[in-house]
Amino acid sequence: MPIRPAAPDDIPAIAAIYAEAVRHGTASFELTPPDAAEMERRRAAILAAGYPYLVLEEDGHLLGYAYANAFRPRIAYRFTVEDSIYVDAAARGRGVGRALLAALIARCEEMGFRQMVAMIGDSANLGSIRLHAALGFAHQGTLAATGLKFGRWIDTVLMQRALGPGAGDVPQG
Repeated sequence: MPIRPAAPDDIPAIAAIYAEAVRHGTASFELTPPDAAEMERRRAAILAAGYPYLVLEEDGHLLGYAYANAFRPRIAYRFTVEDSIYVDAAARGRGVGRALLAALIARCEEMGFRQMVAMIGDSANLGSIRLHAALGFAHQGTLAATGLKFGRWIDTVLMQRALGPGAGDVPQG
């Protein structure tokens, strides 16, 4: 499946995929889907900060997207990224998420990042939890009842994976 950097022309499809996730899922704790202009602003900010933003396209249709972003804003976290992956509802279960996450991990390793953190919305989101585990993420804990959506409390699952040499040495910079 062809994976490439996201472009401005991808924003309508990205916004639609994310809107479905916001409206019907618990992976995102947003309650109102942002419009395409806001999604482009977010994409541009992620790229300007030096993080990767990828899409998977098949036969001219965008099936999903993934990006890495700062885990936390303090400078000591500069080698740690947080991943986000969203797959079109019609493409789930076809390996799209796995391909995107594998490509994102590889790109972040190439860029010199050392840790990737996944903050998975909903401890019942077994698809995302299993995907991350299959690609080397370890469960680090569950933050109980951290989000309120659809009239119920939702947990956040924290998972982590070393990138490249991980904590095996100290990078310069």
